[in-house]
Amino acid sequence: MTEMLHKEEERIVPMRLQKFLARSGVASRRGSEDLMTAGRVRVNGEVVRELGSKVDPLVDVVTVDGKTVRLSDEPVTLMLHKPAGYLTTMSDPFDRPTVADLVPCDRYPGLFPIGRLDFDTTGILLFSTDGELGNGLLHPRKHVDKTYEAHVDGVVREAEIAALREGVLLDDGMTLPAEVDLVDSDGSTSNVRITIHEGRKRQVRRMCSFVGHPVLSLHRCKFGPLCLDGLPEGAWRLLDEGQVASLRRAAGC
Repeated sequence: MTEMLHKEEERIVPMRLQKFLARSGVASRRGSEDLMTAGRVRVNGEVVRELGSKVDPLVDVVTVDGKTVRLSDEPVTLMLHKPAGYLTTMSDPFDRPTVADLVPCDRYPGLFPIGRLDFDTTGILLFSTDGELGNGLLHPRKHVDKTYEAHVDGVVREAEIAALREGVLLDDGMTLPAEVDLVDSDGSTSNVRITIHEGRKRQVRRMCSFVGHPVLSLHRCKFGPLCLDGLPEGAWRLLDEGQVASLRRAAGC
């Protein structure tokens, strides 16, 4: 038992301050760095802006905006089946419906959405108190897959499918090659399944518009290795250890 405790201490002591903040659920790793450079983080009462700074979680007192921060004993990650009509944010100054209304924020302080879905987009949205995991899943170099089912206007032709597979030029640059399949078409609209390996804003909608087929409705059915597995719209469930481990492998953390 003593050897196990020593190994655990070696794993977490000391650690970079931004990693400590991310693992505490304060923010992503990058967001934690922003908090530090803004002078909002103190260690033992002293403002720390240096990104290379390290802390001992068993000894040092870390605060953000005056509030003490501690490592979460058990980080929580959950899946929401997001309905249409909700903003992907934890608060809204105009009191519009947000995904925070659908998940147990009071039960799990520090819960935040991993990425975002548009107001009218439905499907899988992950939340966590583990900022390191969230940052890893969203990091552009990790290329974590996201799969969408898009109902689009018009009949999608094979040449347009080929263009989406190869990559199209959007206003923020060429998209990476995508996995694209035509599911079916009724002669006036089409259903297309698209897997992308990056996460630009409204990317699938912009890709479809580029080839002349505006999205009528959009549903994300898979994030990394996880799918909804029958989770009802508007409902959430905690991920088990195996599911979280699969996300960590996808994120490389």
